[in-house]
Amino acid sequence: MPDGIEDPLSSVVTLLKPSVSISKMVEAGGQWQVERHDMASPFYCAMDCAMVEGGCRVEVSGRKPVTLAAGDFVLIPDLHDFSMTSEVPPEPRGPDRPLEIEPGRVRLGPADAPVEMRALVGHCRFDTPASDLLVSLLPEMIHVSGHDRLMALVPVIHDETRADRPGRELILQRLLEVLLIEALRSGPTVNMPPGLLRGLSDPQLAAALQRIHADAGGEISVSGLAQDAGMSRSGFFEKFRKEIGRAPMEYVTDWRMAIAKTLLRQGKLTNTEIALRVGYGSASAFGMAFVRHEGFSPGAFAGKQGRKRGTKGVS
Repeated sequence: MPDGIEDPLSSVVTLLKPSVSISKMVEAGGQWQVERHDMASPFYCAMDCAMVEGGCRVEVSGRKPVTLAAGDFVLIPDLHDFSMTSEVPPEPRGPDRPLEIEPGRVRLGPADAPVEMRALVGHCRFDTPASDLLVSLLPEMIHVSGHDRLMALVPVIHDETRADRPGRELILQRLLEVLLIEALRSGPTVNMPPGLLRGLSDPQLAAALQRIHADAGGEISVSGLAQDAGMSRSGFFEKFRKEIGRAPMEYVTDWRMAIAKTLLRQGKLTNTEIALRVGYGSASAFGMAFVRHEGFSPGAFAGKQGRKRGTKGVS
């Protein structure tokens, strides 16, 4: 697998290739409201709210509003529609238009109202052709309170975004990877929905997940994974499906295809080389599995990705 990464959470975040698209200091006072719609297509967004003072309410479509206070942090890996309001929402009206005070700094609410809330808000995108699959493994929302490491990372990302220094893009990618991993592993484990984090919180399933992510090109079977977990085959199968949200070999195939799509997009390896990297004995076996999973051939996918880059893809 890419870069020899073995830890499941690190491997997923690294494959996502996060990059910053927006980073702002938001100041607000009085009653205010902002809304955003249809943000997830074609990118996925991470919204980081490091509340310095005061508070606000964040409402994501389909979820109950979350109140953020000083020292809170929220991460939404797949943001579509959301609204952000003062703690006491205004009377029904159209959303406020943010006033840009200076680059990277905006004001919300009546101009004559004192500043009651400051927050660093950022949106990032995931530069991977497998973002849909990878994001589906993560929680819909992570809400953390009083986490000093997260609070320290957000202003560093904001500062790097505003500056034009050598190595900026690589620094931002690494900072965002650290931010995502820190947020995901720091979130509450109680009532966590099925997915990667819930699986990693179980020592038996964690052993199997580590095997899958460390050896995508090796021979993987339900029996072998059950042995890694120290469980019977049937018991492991049911527990994996319940805690992860998909059957073991379905997860294995999904992970292999995420790696394959990334390698196809890079355009540096032949289909035979990619097949061996992701556990298939030949290019034809890989091609048939890819078509079953994606609905089109590896060559068609690589060609489409090549056109997006303005270069010719691998056939």
